[in-house]
Amino acid sequence: MWIADKWKDYEVLDCSNGEKLERWGKYLLVRPDPQVIWNTPRKLPGWKSRNAHYHRSKKGGGEWEFFDLPQQWSIHYRDMTFNLKPFNFKHTGLFPEQAANWDWFSEKIKNAGRPVKVLNLFAYTGGATLAAAAAGASVTHVDASKGMVTWAKENAVSSGLKEAPIRWLVDDCVKFVEREIRRGNHYDAIIMDPPSYGRGPKGEIWKIEESVYPLVQLCAKLLTDKPLFFLINSYTTGLQPAVLTYMISTALKKFDGKVTASEIGLPVSSNGLVLPCGASGRFESIC
Repeated sequence: MWIADKWKDYEVLDCSNGEKLERWGKYLLVRPDPQVIWNTPRKLPGWKSRNAHYHRSKKGGGEWEFFDLPQQWSIHYRDMTFNLKPFNFKHTGLFPEQAANWDWFSEKIKNAGRPVKVLNLFAYTGGATLAAAAAGASVTHVDASKGMVTWAKENAVSSGLKEAPIRWLVDDCVKFVEREIRRGNHYDAIIMDPPSYGRGPKGEIWKIEESVYPLVQLCAKLLTDKPLFFLINSYTTGLQPAVLTYMISTALKKFDGKVTASEIGLPVSSNGLVLPCGASGRFESIC
């Protein structure tokens, strides 16, 4: 398992009975997590002194209950700053477990010995975009949500990356990739974090089980002859590491490199165990 264990401003303090107790900077949040199927004793005082609690509804969705939490605050990871705010479906604007991937590809970029062009698809609030740019890459950031792209730009400014070579695009990821192929553009690395289900800016439907492999095949046409890396992340139960390995190995078979895949996770401070948070598949050049 690849573990995001270098955080200072974030930690999973405990998890029990379908929920996790997290520290985001100086604030404690309780949020639901479908992986937490155990019902262990909640001994930490933070369970009761939380600053906010997201309650999931049996009818679907849910709502936040706030006790003492600002509308927005920030946390840091290495040289990056992320602006956080609670919004729909329990989210805060950041997936901290992705730091395990940020560290991996940042080293690849720094040690490439050449300029690196990165394409980040389903790029959300820009965690991977900022990490790649901070490592020295030029990045094309694509997300279908205008609000998320705006948020990502704000994170870039807060991280001192306002002038970094980042191209910000609000677009349907599949249609953007198809256009880039027609334009003859290529990238040294591609990152994608596709949702299980989503809609593009013009109502395009995305279902990951039906759509992700054709997209990976398209992305193979966008990679340079000697790509640096390819990364895909998934929170969908059906896309286990072995599935990601098989998918990447077949779609990128013409390139010389190795494919690895694993669960990603976050350490739990109260007991030293690890909370699983989805899976990632990686291709990296062997030259």
